[in-house]
Amino acid sequence: MHLILTHEQVDFDALGALVAAQLLNNSSQPVLPHKMNQNVHKFVNLYKHELQLVDLTDLPNEPVESVILVDTQSLVTLKNFRKDAGVLVIDHHAEKPDLPAAWKRTLESVGATTTILVQELKAQNISFSSLQATAMLLGIHEDTGSLTYASTTVRDIYAAAFLVERGADLRMLNDYLNPPLSVAQMTLADELLRNAKVSNIKGKKILISTATDMKLDEEISSIAHKIRDLMDPDALFLLVRGKEGLRLVARSSTDDVDVSQVALLFGGGGHTRASAALIHADDEFLHNENPSEMAVARIVEFLQQNIKPSLTVSRIMSKKPLLISKSTSIKEALTMMRRYGYEGYPVIEGSTVVGLLTRRAVDKAASHKLELTAGSLMDAGNFTLTPDQTLDEVQELMANTGWGQIPVVDPNSQAIIGIVTRTDLLKNLRKLEPKKTGQANYAQKLEKALSPGRLALLNKVIETAIARNLPIYTVGGFVRDLLLEHPSRDLDIVIEGDAIRIAEDLARQFGGRVVSHRRFGTAKWQIKDIHSSLASELAISPEAANDLPEFLDLISARTEFYDHPTAMPTVESSGIKLDLHRRDFTINTLALRLDRRHYGELIDHWGGLEDLRNKNIRVLHSLSFVDDPTRMLRAVRFEQRFDFHIEKRTLELMNEAREMLHQVSGDRLRHEFDLAFREINPSRILARMAELDLLIPIHRDLKWSASLSDPLASIRSSTPDPNWELPTHVGNIPLELALHWLIWLGHLPVSSINEISQRFKFPAPLASALKATADILPQLNILPGLKPSEVSKILDPIPSISLYAASLLNPDVSVKKTIMLYQSNWKKIQLKTTGDDLRNAGILPGPDYKRILNTLRSAYLDGTISTLDEESQLLHYLLQQD
Repeated sequence: MHLILTHEQVDFDALGALVAAQLLNNSSQPVLPHKMNQNVHKFVNLYKHELQLVDLTDLPNEPVESVILVDTQSLVTLKNFRKDAGVLVIDHHAEKPDLPAAWKRTLESVGATTTILVQELKAQNISFSSLQATAMLLGIHEDTGSLTYASTTVRDIYAAAFLVERGADLRMLNDYLNPPLSVAQMTLADELLRNAKVSNIKGKKILISTATDMKLDEEISSIAHKIRDLMDPDALFLLVRGKEGLRLVARSSTDDVDVSQVALLFGGGGHTRASAALIHADDEFLHNENPSEMAVARIVEFLQQNIKPSLTVSRIMSKKPLLISKSTSIKEALTMMRRYGYEGYPVIEGSTVVGLLTRRAVDKAASHKLELTAGSLMDAGNFTLTPDQTLDEVQELMANTGWGQIPVVDPNSQAIIGIVTRTDLLKNLRKLEPKKTGQANYAQKLEKALSPGRLALLNKVIETAIARNLPIYTVGGFVRDLLLEHPSRDLDIVIEGDAIRIAEDLARQFGGRVVSHRRFGTAKWQIKDIHSSLASELAISPEAANDLPEFLDLISARTEFYDHPTAMPTVESSGIKLDLHRRDFTINTLALRLDRRHYGELIDHWGGLEDLRNKNIRVLHSLSFVDDPTRMLRAVRFEQRFDFHIEKRTLELMNEAREMLHQVSGDRLRHEFDLAFREINPSRILARMAELDLLIPIHRDLKWSASLSDPLASIRSSTPDPNWELPTHVGNIPLELALHWLIWLGHLPVSSINEISQRFKFPAPLASALKATADILPQLNILPGLKPSEVSKILDPIPSISLYAASLLNPDVSVKKTIMLYQSNWKKIQLKTTGDDLRNAGILPGPDYKRILNTLRSAYLDGTISTLDEESQLLHYLLQQD
């Protein structure tokens, strides 16, 4: 025989798994054990035969060759079980430590065992009836709380949807998952409610109750569900002494209380949200004077030691909150909101909270030019929290009051010591969600991304920060790119404290030079000249030392605010939260903490990880583009680099603020476009900027044409012929960047070129090269029809870089060929005759010099002469003419 077995006290997940396993293994027989939950028993009474289920007692007297265990890892004693029989375990619980090594196992972290099997049914395209679909759907819904438990996964939801699609009857769910209690169960429920004791253990509401009913022959799980719905505890434990022994049924609504571990104390099991155990009547434990009280004491002791401490207000609040008085004007409040970014500020009178002033109210009043105070605009109220309150209490208070920023007061002095915002709450509620299997190990990602030399250097910086008890982070683009699986080499290090002092400590210990800026709290530790000695200190190889950076930037955590739009920011020291808030987009607000036990801990105060996963480019606050309009250009650059999308609200804010680009200085604008030109596909960036109308506000003639895509792409895709003799720089602009500017703007009229050069504050060499490109471009198409001397006369005044750019811009092959002949041959014609020869011949310096030399060169170019003798003869003739 080949059997499919499950646990005693069958629930719907066990039943659904039996049905699914039989569909996958039609030669195996699904077997019902002795006991079932009441609602399952009712279902089986009606549909047992249709589902091809047999009772354990009805099995024939034949050898058992294999067993599939579903929703359990315990095998009941079977007659005729062969020693070499194979056992396969399919379960969604954690593996038991005593599971025999020879047993095969499929253990997956999903909400219901049935889900695992349904996914395989779908993969194999196996047909089944509507009744079978309903039985399996009951299993998934019961063990996931109708897809509401925290243990529910996307796989459970997909499996349930698949079963509905295949005919599962949704009407039957309510009939069987919420059965009414029998008279006997109601009597027991009344006793359990009378005996119930609710305790607060580590911030969790725990209900424990005991009862005795020697006649009850029905399951207790339905009673547990009814009491849980009525009393709403975080966890409940029911201990019922009956004729079989002492039965424990446990339920939890939070992963902080793992009731499966409690059930293990009594030889039972289950999963984190639901478990059960039975101490049999013949167990020595029941010989004690009061075994129920002893069991309660054991449960309480275990919970006190093992409940995960709840996150409290003290752990998520920001200290030293910014407060305003009732007399604060709208103008002052708006300045604070722009400086620090918060959307609401508590209003105090003396030291008492009397209201909350929101950004929405201030903006509305400002738009109507109302001269009011915070006291007139605030939402009145005296809502506060204390440090020991839980996140559930925070959530309830915010929901009831509508306040998104709530002050925290010292319970003794009533002094305001902190503030909790809605962002703090949401961020930490996400932390409380169960971690998915395979969650990224950020410490390992970090160490894998860095070379041995850079990792050793980072560890020394971390040690130095720890020695001064300062939190240290790597932040921004490095963390973003690390999570996107293409990490950069350059770390951005932020110290929550004095970064300059840390840099000076490093220089004293290892050498090098520190360049610091006290105003910004930044330091650059120059180590280029100490690589050899530093390698010895770091205990790394010479090869690893070659990869050390030339310098390391250390930055004190700071916040920024803008006195007026487009201004450079004013800087103040701050904690990491406000430091991250000053950044441009949420995806750049991620940080990894690096000190002590926090090593590798991801800091995500502003939803960056979620936006990274959803491929969103999102600003942090509504005035972000007003504060710094260049962020609009940066948004497009990131969008195109990562193939993300600028989310809807951010696009709206860009649309409202785009005209402010006109006020941004040319230096800052040029820097942003230089960064765009360094991207893999600058054409896409420029095209998107044009699509979003971001170019015209900078200058009316600044546009984009798709015809420029190929010329821009050719800057990197093709290596210039050495005959071009291109410079490495145009002024102080690297060649590649200069070429991007020349190709993008070179087709414009010279008048526009002059204005744009002034707008961007181009260095004189670049402005000159750009003007030369604009000058020559309209003349290129006539070149193929001209004599070499005529071509040279046109092209000689043009710098090689401008001519190269113009050649890329002109698609005509004959034009390109003509220009290349000029560049490789005609331009390089050298005359034997010099100015000295003309002076010795009696020709006075002046226009005749140029005319005679040009005539000689033109003769060479056009093939009239080709030798030195012919040059001498022609020179003699020209001298005679003079």
